[in-house]
Amino acid sequence: MSIAKLQPFLAPSYENFPKGRTIGIVVLRTTQSETIFRTEGTGESMCSEYVQAGIEDTESIPRLVMTKRKQVAPERRKGREFLRSHNLLYTAPKTDAICALNTNAPCEMCVDCFLYGFAAGGEGAQKSRVWTEDAFSVLHSTELIADRTINAIFETGTMRDEKGNASTALNTSEYIKPGVHFLDIVTLKDVTADELRYTLGNILLTSRYGAVSSRVGRMDNQILGVFGGIAELPSSLELVQGVYDKLKAKNTALEHPLKTASLVDATQEIIGTWTNKRGISMQLSPAECDALIADVDRHWSLPEQETFLKRLDESYAPWRKVKSEGGGKKGKGKKSEE
Repeated sequence: MSIAKLQPFLAPSYENFPKGRTIGIVVLRTTQSETIFRTEGTGESMCSEYVQAGIEDTESIPRLVMTKRKQVAPERRKGREFLRSHNLLYTAPKTDAICALNTNAPCEMCVDCFLYGFAAGGEGAQKSRVWTEDAFSVLHSTELIADRTINAIFETGTMRDEKGNASTALNTSEYIKPGVHFLDIVTLKDVTADELRYTLGNILLTSRYGAVSSRVGRMDNQILGVFGGIAELPSSLELVQGVYDKLKAKNTALEHPLKTASLVDATQEIIGTWTNKRGISMQLSPAECDALIADVDRHWSLPEQETFLKRLDESYAPWRKVKSEGGGKKGKGKKSEE
């Protein structure tokens, strides 16, 4: 099984201190609808950066950027939906309210807090063991962006109300086209097998990203590679640049819409050489990747989901902090060495 093959790079149980075990995941994120990545409400243009086109092609081009926060926040919320449904979110010690994101009051005891980290809660902090970085589009950003005029008509079906006053709800909005590809690297540090299943499940189950995600922002996530080692994989930018060079060498039309199959083939060729890099020990084969994803799907399925999440939740029991009778907090089980 693929999980067994990854065992040397997985922690047998949660530990406070890192021990150099790294799982690297290559993710292809493809927009399936209009999508918006920017700081909402500021009037700024779409997130983009001027970077080198390829490793060999040294021309500078603007690429769209899916920032790390735009990735991890929706995925955390997806996981927390299921934790909430199984009553696996705990009361925050600062507020006596159920653990919630962006409240400066984490519970410090749930799966999300232990895996994705928390800060400024209670007496300490937990560093995230899910490391993300900015994902870049493969193509030039000007190929991938369009404008749409937005209006809001009255119930009369026109832009004027009953008194003849014109509607002011007229605006032009920039958006990312459907079919845009972002290549991304996700690094997991010292995670257990169940934590790996939880993180992959969050990535594969999350389908909406960016601003106005209740109406736009559909995205499909595909796992293209899983690696084990003692070091991080090359960066998302280095991957995109290598793929760009590979597509150009094959005379692939570098224009939107870019064929997904051609992109996947080029990506597999690039990442197929990564086990030669320092600190990267092994890569799962395509069949082993499929087996891993099937394993993740089985654990997240309705018949097994509750058992899986409760087992993961119970794995942190020796490390949780509980309120003492005097109102303070005391450690439970093992204590930190620092």
